[in-house]
Amino acid sequence: MSATRPPVHTRPQAILFDWDNTLVDTWLTIHEALNHVMSAMDKPPWSLAETRVRVRRSLRESFPAHFGHRWEEAREIYLARFRAIHLERLTPLPGCQEMIEGLAGAKIFLGIVSNKTGSILRREAEQLGWSRYFGQIVGAGDAIADKPDPAPVGLALEPSGIAAGAGVWFVGDTEIDIECAGNAGCVSVLLGDQLGAEEVLRCAPRLTFADPAALVRFVRGL
Repeated sequence: MSATRPPVHTRPQAILFDWDNTLVDTWLTIHEALNHVMSAMDKPPWSLAETRVRVRRSLRESFPAHFGHRWEEAREIYLARFRAIHLERLTPLPGCQEMIEGLAGAKIFLGIVSNKTGSILRREAEQLGWSRYFGQIVGAGDAIADKPDPAPVGLALEPSGIAAGAGVWFVGDTEIDIECAGNAGCVSVLLGDQLGAEEVLRCAPRLTFADPAALVRFVRGL
């Protein structure tokens, strides 16, 4: 838990999760699909390290900067390649199944807010059998704007009747997730160790957990 913020004493009414590399391991799939489109657009390939650093925003926000007026063509190439390979490589991160089951069993409303294209996101959740745990699954293009805008947070919470605020946690693995939580007025939660110490200091999450089991233990103790 962050030492620079007041402690959290109240169990959350709702927890929203990022998807990619918070709950499931998709870096290699994203990397392959990106380099496929880079090749098709005659651009130099990215290293895996570059992909991990650069991939944060949705396609409709990031691709215009990379591909200019051809960004929609590039998006279709990327999506076609991603759809061809993503389900066979989809892998839950360790402890996430148990975490989701435990939180759902505690009657906490769960949702997803991701910058992955909404139709692909929901197909992945269905593939894993996780759709039943989430009251709403929101991906890129579903709301009027994507993360870090707060719009998808409001959309994810709609079925619950819970307002964004101190009773809602937003759990993710990157700075953009922490930024989105702040923009929506929710409790920002960093899960895992993918950010370096300087990045963690810069984004200042309200809570940090090394792994899913630690998050569940903390919630149960509230």
